[in-house]
Amino acid sequence: MARPLNHIQQEIRELSDSDKEALLRQLWEELDGPGDVDVDAAWLDEVKARSQQIQEGKVRAIPADEVFARIQASLRR
Repeated sequence: MARPLNHIQQEIRELSDSDKEALLRQLWEELDGPGDVDVDAAWLDEVKARSQQIQEGKVRAIPADEVFARIQASLRR
């Protein structure tokens, strides 16, 4: 018979932070399923292309704080 969820939750609370993180990663991977090699390769190609564009000066990187400020401003409108 399976243990009640509240007992499992209490046991998780007693774990170290690193053990909680390991458990969370494992559960996330189980829920997410196996990765798609083609998608991973496509993202890697995209990252390489964008990095090349930045290095060549074809595009300008925008600092994250500026991006978030723009988003917050647009949400206020």
